[in-house]
Amino acid sequence: MVRLTILAVAALVVSFPALADKIACDTKAAKTTSAVQLEKLAKVSKAAAEKTAMGSLGGKSGATQVTKSELEVEDGCVVYSFDIKVSGKSGVEEIMVDAGTGKIVSHKHESALQEAAEKAKDKVLPKK
Repeated sequence: MVRLTILAVAALVVSFPALADKIACDTKAAKTTSAVQLEKLAKVSKAAAEKTAMGSLGGKSGATQVTKSELEVEDGCVVYSFDIKVSGKSGVEEIMVDAGTGKIVSHKHESALQEAAEKAKDKVLPKK
């Protein structure tokens, strides 16, 4: 019975990853906010946010490369999202920087499989 309960909870966590990945931020917006409005809400420049994201990886700038970046709404927060490829490591580091404060609000590693799944999802559900 206990094993069944553990499996059921694990299935819920996998089914609803957004429940486990909420981020805290300074600047809020609706998912439907236009790109022009997002730019107006951002208090930090993309260049400054990228510098923060790259700096969080230990200063190995020659060994890292931004493969994707965007200003977006994630969990109701206006963030700069960076996918950064680290030389010698599979997948990417996904780092989100609060567009209001310039602080990192999320940093997670995405395997090559997770990255491919996200790209496929973006093709099916294009951003507005």
